[in-house]
Amino acid sequence: MRQGRVGCAGWSISRRHAHLFGEGESMLARYATRFAVVEVNSSFYRPHQASTYARWAASVPAHFRFSVKVPQTISHELALRGAGPALDRFLAEAEGLDTKLGGYLLQLPPSLALDMRSATAFFRAFRTRSAAPLVVEPRHASWFKDRVHPLFEQFEVSRVAADPARFEHADRPGPEPRWPYWRWHGSPRMYYSDYSEEALRSLAVEVRKHRNAPVAPWVIFDNTAHDFATANAARLQELLAAPQRKRTRA
Repeated sequence: MRQGRVGCAGWSISRRHAHLFGEGESMLARYATRFAVVEVNSSFYRPHQASTYARWAASVPAHFRFSVKVPQTISHELALRGAGPALDRFLAEAEGLDTKLGGYLLQLPPSLALDMRSATAFFRAFRTRSAAPLVVEPRHASWFKDRVHPLFEQFEVSRVAADPARFEHADRPGPEPRWPYWRWHGSPRMYYSDYSEEALRSLAVEVRKHRNAPVAPWVIFDNTAHDFATANAARLQELLAAPQRKRTRA
């Protein structure tokens, strides 16, 4: 798996892509016959009981991992401030995944500028509660300044490599990421656009550069509106699994 883990935001399977998957007792179980990771986005909108997470964990193989999105209550409504009680509830629920938990995704609203004091307090609160990998997808320019790097390093927080990129360097993982994590939303039209073969090959090259990171690289396709995510993920999976040709000197 060190070449990179590839999956989708959610585990729906359309009829036209059913041939890519094996048999299973549930949609998630079938999804897990092809991909080894998935991003749980529904946790952003509503809570799930720990028993629900446990049921999901029981339906997938031992090597399978879930990335769980932090609720919008924390990221958007509270803007990371005074989030301790909400964080306690959320983490207690997601811990139902047990060993199948891959880490947490924190997506910030475009309006949320970096406030060093509240960000430090939040990441400290998170780390007193969980040692799980944490990746953040900031969407305000202030989060891409050099002064943020020590903060991320202190609390072992990685930055998402997002496409389409809102700012310079937003399309690549933050400096020395502990958990290299790409979220490809569809470009040029978010959630709708398909990715070309050229784009996927370029992505494979970038992912391989991070294969020795502390946590194996993840790539999540979120261009689900027209069902391109599954095909794009399957193709990238093939590209990453293909043996690399050694260059020979002329």
